Amino acid sequence: MNSKKAVFHISLVLSLLLISVGVFAPKQLETFSNSSLSFIYNNLGWFILGSVFIFFAFSMYIGISKFGHIRLGDDDDRPEFKTATWIAMLFSASIGISLVFWGVAEPVSYYIDPPFGKASSEQSAKLAMQFVYLHWGVSAWACYAVVGVSLAFFQFRKKLPASLSSVFYPLVGDKIKGPFGKFIDIIVILSIVIGIATSLGFGTLQVNSGMHYLWGIPVGFSTQVVIMVIVTALYLGSSVSGLQGGIKHLSNLNMILAFALLAFVLVLGPTQSLLKIFFQGIGDYAQNFIGMSFRTEPYNDGSWIASWTLFYFGWWIAWAPLVGSFVARISKGRTIKEFMMGAVFIPVLGSFLWFAVMGGSALDLIQNHGKTAIAAAVSSDVTSALFKFFDYFPMSVVLSILAMVLVLIFFITSADSAIFVLGMISENGNPNPTHKTKIVWGVVIAAISTVLIVTGGLKGLQSALVATAIPLAVLMLFMCYSTYKGLKDELKVKSEIKGKELAGTKLTPEKRAL
Repeated sequence: MNSKKAVFHISLVLSLLLISVGVFAPKQLETFSNSSLSFIYNNLGWFILGSVFIFFAFSMYIGISKFGHIRLGDDDDRPEFKTATWIAMLFSASIGISLVFWGVAEPVSYYIDPPFGKASSEQSAKLAMQFVYLHWGVSAWACYAVVGVSLAFFQFRKKLPASLSSVFYPLVGDKIKGPFGKFIDIIVILSIVIGIATSLGFGTLQVNSGMHYLWGIPVGFSTQVVIMVIVTALYLGSSVSGLQGGIKHLSNLNMILAFALLAFVLVLGPTQSLLKIFFQGIGDYAQNFIGMSFRTEPYNDGSWIASWTLFYFGWWIAWAPLVGSFVARISKGRTIKEFMMGAVFIPVLGSFLWFAVMGGSALDLIQNHGKTAIAAAVSSDVTSALFKFFDYFPMSVVLSILAMVLVLIFFITSADSAIFVLGMISENGNPNPTHKTKIVWGVVIAAISTVLIVTGGLKGLQSALVATAIPLAVLMLFMCYSTYKGLKDELKVKSEIKGKELAGTKLTPEKRAL
């Protein structure tokens, strides 16, 4: 455990052992994972909901309080990336591909199967947007923000390694450099490997489905292997070029294409109705935020909440180490207030607009124009819903191809960010990991995804990832407390520095670094 490469070697072996279960016993893994999820939802769903709300409250507190002026870096540091590029990288590293996939499908799913009330009605249309906003709103981004701001503070302000174990320095001190710290880093790596492997696997299936819908390319293993090989080559090349190279430019391209697609649907769709849906949804979401955030349905079986809200919240927690670590890496030089406003509210507004335009247009077609084929597609094959939706617009093929390109680029940038973070943690917090380490993780993840597609182990591994939300939530709660202690100590040091300078003396560099 004292070797510099211990985290890399141990996490790599454990990742392969864990994935091998999904390869050789996929049905057993899925059964066990689903049983674990059912137990968690039935007995600890309240803990997941409560934890996510605490993460949001903590994010807002440190953003608007006296801590908000603390810079994530030295006092004279300034942001490494322009705000527009930074926001583009936030989307590309986290939920961009999911927004494209679920933009139509999720609101329609809630419309035909609402959490309560009559299905396929005006009420269910309103509830659809309200709960979509809950699942993709500030609760999700707060999970990422807690990890991101904590790691960025200790990495750039306190000069500790770029590993999540560094966040616990105020609680355990130099033990972060020993077995305790390595244990934390290994757990984080395992969650990232499982998460990105399942996402790449499902992404490949989605791309294959889109190609079949557009061009009749068969859905099968051969096609999926070709897709995986091409995507792997692209994301490895992009990752090797670094943050200022491929990842930055692809993220900017993502945003341009996404806005082009969004603008097209907004202009050619029922524009006024979509804008009304956008603002109505925000109002309903804000008005019912507390109630929805703690909705556990104790007086019925709670199956809808378990299938959607608890699954989503568990998913955001499970993905927090990956996205939060990447967000931290690209946020040097920003104040905590800037970080929280940018990393929580701006992406949320973008997500809300996306769902209002895509999902709102789909609901309008179904409810007001009788285009029930979209609802049928969501019920039978959710991967085809977006392409069926585009059939009702001019230049449908062009729109579908644009969406496919967007999915592929988001696909690449998500993998980029994952192997970059894996590289950082594997190399004991190196903010610029070597190409060799990134390539190893990139190849391993691609191989794992491909094998899981063949064996059918993806769903079991996905459920296993969400089941990790409980221990990760506990870890993140301690992370909040540790970060609070670190920020409080930082203000105390700044106050001492100011007092000494006013007294005409200066603190030593060693004292400033404490």
